[in-house]
Amino acid sequence: MKVLVPVKRVIDYNVKPRVKMDGTGVDLANVKMSMNPFDEIAVEEAIRLREKGAATEIVAVSVGPQKAQETLRTALAMGADRAILVMTDDEVEPLAVAKILKAIADEEAPGLVILGKQAIDDDSNQTGQMLAALLGWGQGTFASKVEVTGDAVAVTREVDGGLETVSLKLPAIVTTDLRLNEPRYASLPNIMKAKSKPLLQKTPADYGVETTPRLKTLKVVEPAKRSAGIKVAGVDELVAKLKALGVAA
Repeated sequence: MKVLVPVKRVIDYNVKPRVKMDGTGVDLANVKMSMNPFDEIAVEEAIRLREKGAATEIVAVSVGPQKAQETLRTALAMGADRAILVMTDDEVEPLAVAKILKAIADEEAPGLVILGKQAIDDDSNQTGQMLAALLGWGQGTFASKVEVTGDAVAVTREVDGGLETVSLKLPAIVTTDLRLNEPRYASLPNIMKAKSKPLLQKTPADYGVETTPRLKTLKVVEPAKRSAGIKVAGVDELVAKLKALGVAA
């Protein structure tokens, strides 16, 4: 079974984003970029499925600028077999990404598509669900456990009330949650091998997809700073202040 794993280049999760002075967006100048953490989990899960014998080939895909090659090379170093970069400098919205992935899925015919439940830059949490709708495949979102048996995959997913397990007929879409696994670090030999693994470059036009944004960002501002707290002498003073604020009855 072939597994398709979309990955996204985002600001590293350890970096605090800065808003541009003119409020038009997030400042990406001289900022460390890396693979979206949820997508790292997706790559790791695909590798584990191959190690179990459930998968035979892993194809990493990214939609983004030329520098997204670095993200794909990371996926290749982790263990992906080959990669596809769909190059565009546009800020691609989830629907356009889903359409591109749908076209790639039609060409590659994977048995499973595993992707992060959301990207930490826009937090849309939409691409996986849109892709499932476009392909007409079953979907298991927010996966904390994935088990492939024959022509079906059992996905244990995190819901408000606890855990829910769904059985999906392959091919299917799975989006990963944080507790699914712990991604491995790429070893130096694998990093060197990744440089020679095939990386195909395409454009959205090759798949007949228009990536011009449909949404316009009016303004980006940093969250308001929280005001400092105050200390109280005891319970009586605390209750009095809560009553003054209308919190305590």
